[in-house]
Amino acid sequence: MARPDKEATVKELSDKFAGSAAAVLTEYRGLSVKALKNLRRSISSDATYSVAKNTLTTIAARNAGIEGLDDQLSGPTAIAFITGDVANAAKGIRNFAKENPALVIKGGYMDGRVLDADTVKKLADLESREVLLAKMAGAMNANLSKAVYLFAAPLSQAARAWGALQESRASAQAAEAAPEASASTPAANAADGNPAEAATE
Repeated sequence: MARPDKEATVKELSDKFAGSAAAVLTEYRGLSVKALKNLRRSISSDATYSVAKNTLTTIAARNAGIEGLDDQLSGPTAIAFITGDVANAAKGIRNFAKENPALVIKGGYMDGRVLDADTVKKLADLESREVLLAKMAGAMNANLSKAVYLFAAPLSQAARAWGALQESRASAQAAEAAPEASASTPAANAADGNPAEAATE
């Protein structure tokens, strides 16, 4: 490969490393061209699958600020640069590898960390972004219904308080009226009793 072509390839790979959410490194020795096309098609919505020379990939990774992939860059290497749902892409690669043992998952890179093959396979067991978003939406709806209850609760409490206030006012008015009635009754009794006392004297 001529030097300008190598430089262009390194730049392209560097850009893919920098612009990807994750990268999965595979060895494709023994896979047919048709099988590789099927793999590319199966993950195309979330990743691009590129065959690259190890020396150029090493340089490109370093240019993108990625260290630690050297051990995984041996043998024929193809890289899935994931720009979409990481779990979906990892699941697609893992399922393809199960059906096509010639594809070997060597490892990968995500969020500043080098991943071994087992960790990449565990990514495939994660729930997809759609499932997580659906769960988040469900949780938000639950929180909204709680919020509605919390907003409605003070209103019902206020209604109960207003009713209790009206009852207490009615009780207070009744209590005020009761002493007036009781005060007038003894006075009448006293007036009625004075002539009897005078007669006795």
